[in-house]
Amino acid sequence: TRRRGTTPEHDLELEQELLADPKEIAEHLMLIDLGRNDTGRVAKIGTVQLTDKMIVERYSHVMHIVSNVTGTLKQGKNAFDVLAATFPAGTVSGAPKIRAMEIIDELEPVKRGVYSGAVGYIGWTGNLDTAIAIRTAVIKEGKLHIQVGAGIVYDSVPQSEWDETMNKGRAVFRAVAMAEA
Repeated sequence: TRRRGTTPEHDLELEQELLADPKEIAEHLMLIDLGRNDTGRVAKIGTVQLTDKMIVERYSHVMHIVSNVTGTLKQGKNAFDVLAATFPAGTVSGAPKIRAMEIIDELEPVKRGVYSGAVGYIGWTGNLDTAIAIRTAVIKEGKLHIQVGAGIVYDSVPQSEWDETMNKGRAVFRAVAMAEA
């Protein structure tokens, strides 16, 4: 993840920096592998494919490296099986997934709530469309709670990870400010 640039040229410079960052690439490749593994649990053998490998998607305040993993659902599997096989997503749990979730449970002082869960629908025909709730705002007992995060890996630089979370959070803060205006 990188913040957005102040000009189109600056945006392109930050994109090139992102795609050349060994830490970001290693982290993304690990997540691709995890996504392929999770998808393979419910997909027909030989149908798991990687599409849109390492493209950059831009949002209001940040840009991300994105890849898509697809597969054809095995006979007898449905949308609920897909959710069970793929959540929590590796982007919010880490890998190896089970141990990473244990560490999160040990270290995070509060439960995540909706943060890092799925928001979406399962249609009557069995179609599933979800998004990961990775930038959330929850109002509880009159207080606004904003949740964002960053992927922590071996060679993470704490200040860089903090900056990343603040850049992600700015979009949520801005949305709240606009709603209050």
